[in-house]
Amino acid sequence: MIFIYSYLLVLGLVLGSFYNVVGLRVPEGQSIVRPRSHCPTCKRTLTALDLVPVLSFVFLKGACRGCGSKISPFYPIMELATGLLFMLAFYQFGLTGELLVALTLISLLVIIFVSDMKYMIIPDKVLLFFLPLFFLERLFIPLNPWWDPLVGAFFGFGLLLLIAVISKGGMGGGDIKLFFVIGLALGFSQTLLTFLMATFLGAVFGVGGMMLGKHKRKELIPFGPFIAVGALLSYFYGEDIIGWYFSMFM
Repeated sequence: MIFIYSYLLVLGLVLGSFYNVVGLRVPEGQSIVRPRSHCPTCKRTLTALDLVPVLSFVFLKGACRGCGSKISPFYPIMELATGLLFMLAFYQFGLTGELLVALTLISLLVIIFVSDMKYMIIPDKVLLFFLPLFFLERLFIPLNPWWDPLVGAFFGFGLLLLIAVISKGGMGGGDIKLFFVIGLALGFSQTLLTFLMATFLGAVFGVGGMMLGKHKRKELIPFGPFIAVGALLSYFYGEDIIGWYFSMFM
């Protein structure tokens, strides 16, 4: 068990570093392979010692080895989060088929979190890559009933599309398409819970930001990160959350 947890942690750290690259480059139309990773300030090509997930940031004290410019802690945070989420997935599902779905979902949501935080864009290329993966996974690792992923996908897509029409553009097209992909993985009830959780988290963040003077009233904030957090909470703890709600309020 220790070996499996350690393996998933390392795998998550490495893939989290790669997902940072994908989330930052794909929205800009750049290759995820070339050019090699480099310091945005001095343009020095990073070596293997500069690219060890989390550890390089710690040992270099959050600064470029060449020019000393500060490195955002956002990158190691996303690397560590990916590793810990991979471990959580194994804790929840063990060595089952659902573990594969969980790792795929985490991978998608980490990339979306990075890209939407940086550019307020959810790239179609990323969604089109994960869409067939979830379709195939739910074909061979089905929910009960088997058609639940399809209901979840079209419900999520239709709900956000309706909100976008009513609000006249208050919901981005990327968010709408993301819910279709998430719906394939989660099914109807967890997709609905994802929407409720994301809306609640977004409202708390928005109101809190305005009270602290961090955001203006009509300032746009990315919704993708809240969708990502809501989807993970719903996927891992959806039944517990629903059970708690009914025990408290029903």
